[in-house]
Amino acid sequence: MNLIFVITYSIWFLSEILINRFLRSKNTDKKHTDKGSLYLIWIIIIISNFTAVFVSNKYYFPLSKDANIIYIGLVIIFIGIIFRLIIIAKLGQFFTVDVTIKQNHKLKKDGFYKYLRHPSYAASLLSFIGFGISLNNWISLALLTILILIAFVIRIKIEESALIDHFGAEYLDYKKSTKGIIPFIY
Repeated sequence: MNLIFVITYSIWFLSEILINRFLRSKNTDKKHTDKGSLYLIWIIIIISNFTAVFVSNKYYFPLSKDANIIYIGLVIIFIGIIFRLIIIAKLGQFFTVDVTIKQNHKLKKDGFYKYLRHPSYAASLLSFIGFGISLNNWISLALLTILILIAFVIRIKIEESALIDHFGAEYLDYKKSTKGIIPFIY
């Protein structure tokens, strides 16, 4: 693995660690709505990443014979990181890594949220797809995409339950007019 891979993966990992460390709910927020889903996501991420790397080293099922495909994957990781950070900044004080309802919580329906209810997960999924592409292995890409998507869908169900409890009909109407995580599909 060359330096560009180490730098890219390190920036990605560090950004997620910092987000996880500094953007948690506060004592004044509604607690116990996360249902352990944050831990589930991290467990699935760790397992899927190690499995994808193992598979890519053990089995040869390249996405492309062109070695530049791995650099396309790295660019996609960065695009995912940048979008995720922008989306988090746009949600501002209402973004937390654990599912919670903040005091004076407002439902965001503009910007990225006009098209997707969970654009932060979409951006994160994009980074994982980039990681799979950078491994240049169909099986690794499929494992990462499917496992991470499953983790996010579980988390979305928990998050949306809390949002419906808090916002009621307003959230249900919003849900009807937007996709969850994958533009035009789901």
